[in-house]
Amino acid sequence: MAETVVIANLENNIGEITLNRADSLNTFTLALAAELNDALLQLDGDSAVRVILIKGAGKAFCAGIDVGDFFGKSAMEYKKWIASMETPLITISRLNKPVIAQVHGVAAANGAGLVAACDLAIAADTARMGLTAINVGLNCVGPVIPVSRSVGRKRAMELLLYGELIKAPAALDMGLINKVVPADDLETEARRWAAVLAAKSPIAVQIAKSAFYSAADLEYDKAFEYMNEAFARLCSTEDAKEGVSAFLEKRQPDWKEK
Repeated sequence: MAETVVIANLENNIGEITLNRADSLNTFTLALAAELNDALLQLDGDSAVRVILIKGAGKAFCAGIDVGDFFGKSAMEYKKWIASMETPLITISRLNKPVIAQVHGVAAANGAGLVAACDLAIAADTARMGLTAINVGLNCVGPVIPVSRSVGRKRAMELLLYGELIKAPAALDMGLINKVVPADDLETEARRWAAVLAAKSPIAVQIAKSAFYSAADLEYDKAFEYMNEAFARLCSTEDAKEGVSAFLEKRQPDWKEK
């Protein structure tokens, strides 16, 4: 049986995950969800990787969940089934390393949730995204969680209830993605963008990501307090000292990753 997820180590300290169910538009199955989660954890633990890219094989990024095994479950079985599909979306926020979605074709339902759950997202100008499950009598109440944190309450509710696919420029405008590039340039631009991030201090990037998620739901003043503690920890690292020294000495830093 072919792997539903393919892992590769690219140049410039980039790890790449490819959703590999092209014939099914890379829809989530229990196997794909488990393999994706394992791949994320594997690359997060790989010392040669500083940034993780996620993309889809074939015509689409990810068209949601494969409902071929939808029928015949109890309520508790449905809960376990859907939780398995959403586990990688949660895992991304817990990784040390930043994750970038490289989006082409369609990113629908849980696929759109995966885009939103990634720390950053770059999309082809021809890509379309949306929370489409409402159109088949279901809903995307799981994927809407990361979507709402990207686009805000009103826009997230509209995506959830109307189930429309929006074009990449509209997704950019509402904050669901960070960049839109010509479709022919997507892979080159995604890897270039990832390489820029990978060239920065790994420990500074990792502390920034962790602190961002940890402070997101804190009270306003508590968030500042938490962030200041994170900043203080960063200031005591070798990379912080190297970065400031390199700036003052007008040279490129040599990151120690500690």
